[in-house]
Amino acid sequence: MTEIPSRTAGSAPPGPAAAADGVHRVAVPVHVPGPGGPWHAVREGMRRHGNAVVHTTWGQWLGAAVTEPALRPLLGRDWQRYRRTGDPAVRYCFVASRLAVKYTAAAALDTDPAGLDLAYRIGGRPYLRGLDQIDVSLTHTDDLIAVGISRNGRIGVDAEPAGRRMSFELLHGHMCTPAERARLQPLPEAEQAAQMLRLWTLKEAYTKALGQGLRLGFTQFGFDADGGALLAPDGGPAARGEWAFATHRVLGRYLLSVACHDAGLDSARDTAAHTMLDEGFMGAVAGLLDG
Repeated sequence: MTEIPSRTAGSAPPGPAAAADGVHRVAVPVHVPGPGGPWHAVREGMRRHGNAVVHTTWGQWLGAAVTEPALRPLLGRDWQRYRRTGDPAVRYCFVASRLAVKYTAAAALDTDPAGLDLAYRIGGRPYLRGLDQIDVSLTHTDDLIAVGISRNGRIGVDAEPAGRRMSFELLHGHMCTPAERARLQPLPEAEQAAQMLRLWTLKEAYTKALGQGLRLGFTQFGFDADGGALLAPDGGPAARGEWAFATHRVLGRYLLSVACHDAGLDSARDTAAHTMLDEGFMGAVAGLLDG
């Protein structure tokens, strides 16, 4: 079981100001309807916040998926999986999501998307080989695709249709802490459902950022009423400002939540891929070339 970090003795608990500051440390999601961009907002998000979030639909990227002459080198190791997928809808959603990851990372790192090597950890979480300081998160629901990228630490994104109804009575025992249940219990049913949906996306985004997914029980951690501060099950503070959270409505019909961790990494503004490749990876490449 993963423990929620506790507040150190003598440190002040995060209040509303800290939660608001956390929201401002997460870049506002950018709608990018295709490989042509606009990508300037991604570069600006990386420059100002150290993270960026892109959202789109697989239908908007379908043209690029079926007409891109360099699709095979762009997909890299995903090419065979793409070719083996029989269902056309699943196949095109898959290729659109991978292209969105590659192009988003390329914009953030000022490099060629075909030069990035997208791989997967156990559990399916994507990462960029040779770029250890860069973290990537991918989510999709219905026709929405969202990609998060960070140079400061872990990032997680999750989305759900904004109209999805989540019953407090049926689900509170599985996803709410005692403090959250006490806060949501008196609310009208419609507001309960809306708050439950936001909590679900926030908790999904946080556990994805941790690399835990659903293995970390949703009753083991909570959020404040604004969804900006991480709390222990009893409602006390569970972090010291290293986590930042934000929830946005995108494309008018989806709720998108983002969890960003600040690991205290080098805050240098240079995020060009050729200057961020880790030395071990470059050494291995050089060894292969010399051989």
